Amino acid sequence: MARADKQAAVAEIADEFSASAGAVLTEYRGLTVKELKDLRRSLGANANYAVVKNTLAKIAAKQAGIESFDDLLTGPTAIAFIKGDVVEAAKGLRDFAKANPALVIKGGVYEGKPLDAKEVAKLADLESREVLLAKVAGAMTATLSQALYAFNALPAQAARLAAALQEKAANDPTILAGGAGTPVAAEEAAASDAAEAASDVEAPADEAVETPADAEAPAASDEGDSAEA
Repeated sequence: MARADKQAAVAEIADEFSASAGAVLTEYRGLTVKELKDLRRSLGANANYAVVKNTLAKIAAKQAGIESFDDLLTGPTAIAFIKGDVVEAAKGLRDFAKANPALVIKGGVYEGKPLDAKEVAKLADLESREVLLAKVAGAMTATLSQALYAFNALPAQAARLAAALQEKAANDPTILAGGAGTPVAAEEAAASDAAEAASDVEAPADEAVETPADAEAPAASDEGDSAEA
């Protein structure tokens, strides 16, 4: 490979590292051309599975700021550059490796952090982004349903309260006519009646006081008549 071609290849691999959320290094020794095509197809647009030269990949990884691949870049190497859901791509590689033992997962990098083969396997065991989003959406739907039920229940509760008040008012009309204020009004009316009764009782007393005055007038008149005589 000419020097210019090598530089172009290194730049291309470095760009893949930089543009990817993660990358998984594999050894594909023993896989047929058809099996490699099947693997690329299974990863879909989520990842770009490319066979690379180890020497060029080492240089490209360093240019991208990755220092952990030197020991992994041995033997026939292909790298899955993952631009979508890293967990989903890791699951695809794991499942393909189970069905095709010739594919060996050697390690990888995720968000700039190096991963060994066991860590890639743990990553594949996580729930995918789609599953997590579905769970979040389900939880939000349940919450909204509960809120909607509560809002819908308010008018029904108000209607039941109004019906209960109406039924109680049918048995006790004072409920809607003031209720608690009625006894006070009754006491005021009773007090007024008592005042009027007291006034009626005092009237004869005044008449009794006036009676002696009226009686003295004739007595004085009699004395005058006696003197004149």
